Amino acid sequence: MLHIHALTKRFVAENEVVCAVDGLSLDVQPGEVYGLLGPNGAGKTTTLRMVLGLVVPDDGYTEVAGVRTSVDPFAAKSKLGFVSASDGVYPWLSVREMLLYFADLYGVSPDEAVERLKMLADVMDIKALLDRRAGTLSTGQRQRVTLVRGLIHDPPVMLLDEPTRGLDVVGVQTIFRYIAHLRQVGKAVVVCTHRLDEAERLCDNFGLLHRGKLRYHGTLSALREASGRQHLVEMFDDLMNPSSALNETNA
Repeated sequence: MLHIHALTKRFVAENEVVCAVDGLSLDVQPGEVYGLLGPNGAGKTTTLRMVLGLVVPDDGYTEVAGVRTSVDPFAAKSKLGFVSASDGVYPWLSVREMLLYFADLYGVSPDEAVERLKMLADVMDIKALLDRRAGTLSTGQRQRVTLVRGLIHDPPVMLLDEPTRGLDVVGVQTIFRYIAHLRQVGKAVVVCTHRLDEAERLCDNFGLLHRGKLRYHGTLSALREASGRQHLVEMFDDLMNPSSALNETNA
C-alpha cells in the first residue's frame, strides 16, 4: 500500500552537505502499523515530508496505493491521511463545519461526507462536540477531532507524527483505540514517535533510523534477534553509543 524505494535527501548546513535520509526503503501493507523510530535528527520528519510530497527527494521515490508521488502528487496526497501533534483546528468554525469543509477539499460528495462524519463521530466519540466551536475544545477533544479529520476522505494510508505528544493518559488511550480502528479497517499506518514503550505496544513492524539510515527493520522479535537486546530503548542506546561493539557490527 505504501512503497518507499531508496529515498534520499541531502541538505547543505553551514557549508556542509548533510544526508538527512540515506537510501531508505520500506513497505507497509494494508492493516499493518509500522513504527518509524529514531532520535531527533534521524530523518523521520524529512521522510514524512517526502512521502507527503512537501519535499522533493534527491534520489528514490514513494508510491501511495500504486501512485508515485513524483508523477501525480495530487492523486498521491488524496490517498494519504496525516495527523500530527499540532492540531491546526479552525477556531471560529464548528467541529461539524470544519470536518465537512475538509471533506469537500478532498472531493468527497456532500452525502458521503455526512455519512462518514456520522460513522467517525461514533468511533471517536465526538458526537457531543459537533456543533461546538473548535476553538472552545480542550486539548484531548481537539486531538480527537484532528484524528477524525485525517480519516474524513477515507485514505488507504495514514501517517501519524508524534500523535501522543502532550496528551494525558486518557488522550493516549484514545490514540491507541484509533490505531486499533485503523488496523481493523485495513489502513496502512506509519507511526513516528519518541515514545518507544508505546511503539512496542502499537506497532507490528519497526524501522530504526539513525543518521538517515535504516539500521534495523522488521518485527520486534526480528529486531531482538538481530540486536541481542530485548527493548527498543536498549537498541537505540547501542546505536547512539559509537563505542558499542554492537553498533560497530551493524553500522
